[in-house]
Amino acid sequence: MSDPVRLIDLDRHERRRTLRKALLRSAGSVVVLVTAYFALPMDRLSNGGAVVVLTGGAVAVVALCAWQVRQIMHSPIPALRSAEALAVTLPVYLLGSATTAFLLSQMDTGAFNESLTRIDALYFTLTVFATVGFGDIAAVTQPARAVVTVMIVGNLVMLAVGVKLLTQAVKWRRARQDTQEAGGGETPPPASGDRS
Repeated sequence: MSDPVRLIDLDRHERRRTLRKALLRSAGSVVVLVTAYFALPMDRLSNGGAVVVLTGGAVAVVALCAWQVRQIMHSPIPALRSAEALAVTLPVYLLGSATTAFLLSQMDTGAFNESLTRIDALYFTLTVFATVGFGDIAAVTQPARAVVTVMIVGNLVMLAVGVKLLTQAVKWRRARQDTQEAGGGETPPPASGDRS
């Protein structure tokens, strides 16, 4: 773990270099994710294969969040690392939800009021996530409505718990940095019941 640093403490050149690297890492990750979403051959999956992909995707999002919190806790610049984490975790979640809608439409062409392309599925996911819900694409069957209900609950959890967890990890890391700067040793993060 490198020495704790605050972004504002860096000289102008180092600050720009650090911000540029973070932006490039985040943008590169998003480009890879979007490319994978549109390029992977998901339309040829069997129902069992689709379930495996969806289950694996859910596990991957949870594992990614846990890994991101760990990265923030060990980062010399936790606020910047948290912003990077959000810039990667949110697209993973949204593209995973779009994949779910797309695969559901592929498995049952009557699941929605129209058959969904990948663009349609992404559009539908973003309207649900943003709580806009134009109504032009709607879940019709009971399984589709159940999946969309889970997506809506997942959206609320992602916004409430995911963002809170990432910002709380920054607070924990800063508290650890302050303790180290004061000459103390490593301190564990506060208990989950801590409201600070």
